[in-house]
Amino acid sequence: MVMGSLPENVDLAIIGGGVGGYVAAIRASQLGLNVAIVEKDKMGGHCLNYACIPSKTLIHIADLFYDMTHSEYFGIKSEGISIDGQKMHEWRMDVSKKLEQGVEYLCKSNGIEVIKSTATFLSSSKLQLENGEELDFKKAIIATGSEPKELKGFESGGRILDYKSALMLQKIPKSMAIIGAGYVAVETGTLYAKLGAKVDIIAHSDVLSRFDQDATQLIKQRLLDLGATIHVNTGPSSLDGNTLKLSNGETVESEIIVSAIGLAPYTEGLGLENTKVKLDEKGFIKVSTSLQTDDPNILAVGDVIGEPLLAHKAIRQGGIAAEVAAGRNSTFDNIVIPSVIFSDPEIAIAGAISGEGIKVKKFPLTALGRAIALNKTNGFIKIAFDSEERVKGVEIVSEDANAMISEAALAIEMGATLEDIADTIHPHPTFSELMQEVASAALDRPIHFFYGKT
Repeated sequence: MVMGSLPENVDLAIIGGGVGGYVAAIRASQLGLNVAIVEKDKMGGHCLNYACIPSKTLIHIADLFYDMTHSEYFGIKSEGISIDGQKMHEWRMDVSKKLEQGVEYLCKSNGIEVIKSTATFLSSSKLQLENGEELDFKKAIIATGSEPKELKGFESGGRILDYKSALMLQKIPKSMAIIGAGYVAVETGTLYAKLGAKVDIIAHSDVLSRFDQDATQLIKQRLLDLGATIHVNTGPSSLDGNTLKLSNGETVESEIIVSAIGLAPYTEGLGLENTKVKLDEKGFIKVSTSLQTDDPNILAVGDVIGEPLLAHKAIRQGGIAAEVAAGRNSTFDNIVIPSVIFSDPEIAIAGAISGEGIKVKKFPLTALGRAIALNKTNGFIKIAFDSEERVKGVEIVSEDANAMISEAALAIEMGATLEDIADTIHPHPTFSELMQEVASAALDRPIHFFYGKT
């Protein structure tokens, strides 16, 4: 419901209080605009409350539990260790609540009006809220994000959950079948397999089929080692009680079914037909490099404008859209948007690791001291570079890949060379040495791995 006393007009109205929306609001307020955010659910959106933060919180808990119960090689004997699903759920919810409150505090501190409501465009300068009140604006930013796609015949309800609900369970299921094999399915499957659930992954083609096969084969094998079953080149056809029948004739017995087949832009009920905003063939809002829609008063950011559907992309775009709304000549001109899959091991990518005129060098974790000490040698790093030895892409499959990929993104954005990285002192012993090692190898001066005589 709409909360408190509402303004009649604002310089900037933002629809959606997720990471793209609230960042846009804060930046716009810094630039002197009178700002209102309309959010129908929780501040922080899906990222803070239902997706990014909750999933990584639970993955961390699952990793702790698994490592505690599988560390005999370190001389650690574990007896009587158990996992309390309710306590795990409470921690996950408390993390989201703290972050939501933090966002609300930041908005209040920056003088931003937060309106808990839905919003519909009546025109290119007017919104209608759910209580019938209207809000006039000079500029608007659409930051409504995305929502889980639903598979016909397997819509959410009862034992069929979307990815958000799968991260809200208050007890650990004995078995879970996951429809889909993208990064959400892999992260969810790994998480629950480590907590002791019997996991089945149903893949239309194969696990992470859009990614580098050198990386995905490691992830697939790790899932199998964790006891998961992967059904490739098939899909669900019917559900009878606990029995899920697949199109290839196989059957899967599972307590819970999770549908993780992707995301769709959230534009429902926005009243875009009352504006000049246009959609592309996939239903995403069309924007320019300045994040301007076809309507001169309306901008859009984040998932609602298309791939990649990543929170950090939305954060960057939120700041840019706010500057454009304030009259600045800003554009979304980033060369690279890094991505991370929190699998086991993690996969992190920045730029491209293939292409015309591109060379690639690979360095294995089996040659890294830190990885050997932690028994985390399942992985590698690849670096791609052009004829001038400028870094064009990096792929890291490793523990702590999420933290290391930022160096790669910065290198690509700055036009750094292999020598820039190889001659930068990296602390020892760390996983970050992978960047220095692979750059040195690409310069034909490898130290800790023998590639053969040249």
